[in-house]
Amino acid sequence: MSAEDPLCDRSPMVAVLSIQSHVAYGHVGNSSAVFPLQRLGIEVWPVHTVQFSNHTGYGEWRGRVFDGPAIEEVVDGIAERGVLGGCDAVLSGYLGSADIGHAVVQTVQRVRAANPAAVYCCDPVIGDVGRGVFVRPGIPEFMREVAVPAADLVTPNHFELDHLAGTTTKTLGEVEDAVAAVQALGPRVVLTTSLATDDTPDDAVDLLASEGGRHFRVRTPRLDVSVNGAGDAIAALFLAHWLAGRDAGTALGAAAASVHGLLTATEEARSREILLVAAQDEFVTPSRTFAVEEV
Repeated sequence: MSAEDPLCDRSPMVAVLSIQSHVAYGHVGNSSAVFPLQRLGIEVWPVHTVQFSNHTGYGEWRGRVFDGPAIEEVVDGIAERGVLGGCDAVLSGYLGSADIGHAVVQTVQRVRAANPAAVYCCDPVIGDVGRGVFVRPGIPEFMREVAVPAADLVTPNHFELDHLAGTTTKTLGEVEDAVAAVQALGPRVVLTTSLATDDTPDDAVDLLASEGGRHFRVRTPRLDVSVNGAGDAIAALFLAHWLAGRDAGTALGAAAASVHGLLTATEEARSREILLVAAQDEFVTPSRTFAVEEV
């Protein structure tokens, strides 16, 4: 672990309760988010919303989907250990059903009751460009009306930002207006991933972190790689670095560098799965960094 990483010297150790899907093989959901957080010295309490053999992108999988009461039961057990007051953040991603979503929001309320300083980071998974909405009916509405208003940080992709704001954005100014509309719902920090505006070069991808009326952009080279789980990893990494410094621009630069390194290694290996373990040094000492520009 790098001596320069600000998370290394935090005491007591930061703890994150991560409520997401889990796969035995590969890396999506908690299987993508937990290890990067641990590699940065964060204590993670993973609660699984599903347990599958592999992610559904393969077309075939085995396993079970849990329901809201199952999530609440696990959280009850954690609460009985008397440790919710030591939880610094709740992180959530893909929600398979509205009752799981309500269990997540209820958990956030319980954690905040025990620790008023705790924050909620919601990755509002709804859909993507080219695929449209791919979650179950009712989930987009739940995200906009319940989950996002309860969150302190949200990490939508460009498609999801537009969906939450009820608009279509093409220019950077329009994106900033959409961010303001999402912030008006409740969250103070918005990380927009996979951002493509009219001034984004064809060979690049933008990320935009917004907080307190300020917007910070990082532009990274577009890679020839299409894998699942990268969004889960960047949400976790952004949360980790934001917790360390409470600064969206700094968190953006660190998270973008790490994910670019991870995806570069994955592309070079032509791997179907992100190389989360093989490329783990990228989480602590990224091999390449990118300029953070205030726009």
